[in-house]
Amino acid sequence: MGANVMRAVGLMSGTSMDAIDAALLETDGRAHVRVLGHGARAYEAEERDLLRRAMDAARSLSRRYGRPPPLARAEAMLTRAHGEAVRRLLAETGADRASIHVVGFHGQTVLHRPEEHLTIQLGDGPALADALGLPVMYDFRAADIEAGGEGAPLVPVYHRALARASDLPRPLAVVNIGGVANVTWVGMGEDDLLAFDTGPGNALIDDWVRARAGLAMDADGRLARAGRVDAAALAALLAAPFFDRPPPKSLDRGAFPLTPVASLGLEDGAATLTAFTAAAIARAEAHMPERPRLWVVSGGGARNPALMAALEARLGAPVRDANALGWSADFMEAEAFAYLAVRARRGLPITFPGTTGAPRPLGAGRLALPPSGG
Repeated sequence: MGANVMRAVGLMSGTSMDAIDAALLETDGRAHVRVLGHGARAYEAEERDLLRRAMDAARSLSRRYGRPPPLARAEAMLTRAHGEAVRRLLAETGADRASIHVVGFHGQTVLHRPEEHLTIQLGDGPALADALGLPVMYDFRAADIEAGGEGAPLVPVYHRALARASDLPRPLAVVNIGGVANVTWVGMGEDDLLAFDTGPGNALIDDWVRARAGLAMDADGRLARAGRVDAAALAALLAAPFFDRPPPKSLDRGAFPLTPVASLGLEDGAATLTAFTAAAIARAEAHMPERPRLWVVSGGGARNPALMAALEARLGAPVRDANALGWSADFMEAEAFAYLAVRARRGLPITFPGTTGAPRPLGAGRLALPPSGG
């Protein structure tokens, strides 16, 4: 490795709450990115239930460090599980723990209300640093929120690094479809970077099929493909004022109720909610300086053929799964938090006026060192 290159582990537990994704990178936090490995630690059913209870309890909070019992229990479980994810990744890749310079620990978002200057991510950075014996960068969103930004999305600076290292046409749009969907627009110039949440990702679809059929997700979009889109319900969903608001803007997982589809059957509801996610992403184009020449999709939504087909039908440019480009659709956010951790340790900005509405480019994150230092 060069003198400016660090080896970092990135961790991501998204709003879909299915697993902890982990990635091992070598990077200088700028243009150099070398992916060394990926891994995942799935949540057990009882762990997902604990996270959902914590999310419900978080709705009543007005302070970001409040930890009533459901959140305290979830935070302890989550921190322990993230330690397991790191150990598993290092064992599977054969990486020496002593070679790791920093761990990027995003934690689990349980509440995000930027209009109230409030965002809550569960995850005990000092406890994880102690457990692993490694420096841990955590609490990535607080500084941006405190400065008046949205605190999200955070991954765009990593999207920009990937785009600049490729020969892909620009401008391009990178869409991450997790529980919430967000988009990054990357133009030709150094500062041509715009990002914002577009609307729901997989969360509403997952909530719908869990409530109606006890399923974790609409696997392969089978239910959506068997149903029909209800035009009236879709119009009601798209009438939310959020879609006309100019960026910067970001969302809480629970921002959109299921009320408009409540009278529909299982398959028609899944079809309508899938169309809603695709239509919301397509509406994002109206806020972009120039039409993208290519749309790249990552996150769990990239594995849903019904959703990918809906995007193809609505977007006037090619839509590609990130995997087809040599990127990782499943682990891009984990990679990003390794990259962001290195940028944060170097004092480089991770949020920008065009991504979160921050008043200026801002660094972020808190560093927890193990007892032996780091």
